[in-house]
Amino acid sequence: MKKQTDFPISIFDQLSIGLLVFNDNNELLSINDAAQELLDISERQAVGLRAEVLFQMSGFDVLKVMQHCRAFGGKLTEHLLSIRSSAGTERNISLSMTPLTLDAKDQSDVLVEIVDLNHFLQVDQEEQLLTQNELATDMLRGLAHEIKNPLGGLRGAAQLLSKELDGEYSDYIHVIIDEADRLRNLVDRMLGSSELPNHQEINVHVILERVRQLVEAEVDSDNIKIKSDYDPSIPDIKADKDQLIQSLLNVVRNAAQAVKNGGEIVLKTRIHRNFTIGEVSHKLAVKIDVIDNGEGVPLNMQKKIFYPMVTGRTDGTGLGLSIAQTNVHRHNGIIEVTSRPGRTVFSTILPLGLKHE
Repeated sequence: MKKQTDFPISIFDQLSIGLLVFNDNNELLSINDAAQELLDISERQAVGLRAEVLFQMSGFDVLKVMQHCRAFGGKLTEHLLSIRSSAGTERNISLSMTPLTLDAKDQSDVLVEIVDLNHFLQVDQEEQLLTQNELATDMLRGLAHEIKNPLGGLRGAAQLLSKELDGEYSDYIHVIIDEADRLRNLVDRMLGSSELPNHQEINVHVILERVRQLVEAEVDSDNIKIKSDYDPSIPDIKADKDQLIQSLLNVVRNAAQAVKNGGEIVLKTRIHRNFTIGEVSHKLAVKIDVIDNGEGVPLNMQKKIFYPMVTGRTDGTGLGLSIAQTNVHRHNGIIEVTSRPGRTVFSTILPLGLKHE
């Protein structure tokens, strides 16, 4: 294999388009950060691999297209190709090939560009999700105000009535007071914590290990396994430890309720590069995936699963994921879900503070 092609790496890695360079033996010479993200593989793992190993796509012969590209020159582009990464993630991409002519010896090298078509749809969905969550939260705040005021009056009147009746009908009065308290607590839970995040330096894996301990204490460890796949290079983040524990605990509990006996939950962390949340582009973010092999989230539930009081379980309250999303929003992040039978991924994405201007 020839020596890795000499590119200006700082520019190479800042691009949001995935770039790969293959030599005349169709072996990978260079791969930028965006391509590593799309193919879910590190540079160390990827360099030296052949093109057909990296691009496993049904109905598309990557070696034949590369040979055609070298033979006839010019740029070749294929749209809407479906690829599956080594981790099992499916993506729709646009792929272009261009022969490189850096010098006379390197005319058989090929530059491959890949663009994640799902990214554009994802950005639009995130903006919709953020807007809908803000509208739902505003509506709940107004509803809470309208409910809690008369509840307070009802409770106070019941207490005065109890004194006036000198203990008579006390059982009925206690029912009124207890039900008023129950409704007030329900409204408080719908809104989540009203406290602002107390940001402190914290390692995200400390949070995840605490969540793992809590959930393992709740489930049957013989039937449900919780595994970890952590990236130890992820730096500490500034976050409210308690709020993030609550968010991730709700997500992992949701996964535990979704899997059957013999089920598996994986807690995975990776660095996410050049990511847009709403209208803000971040250079770096930490991505926390909670992956389960349960029956999946129905398609008609995936767009509204974070709404308060929306649940697919008869015994659910529909508050856990709503509170989780609200807490993550307070950290300028977002929770996304992708699901099919046998593989559901809840991705919590938290920016690491570096924004594109």
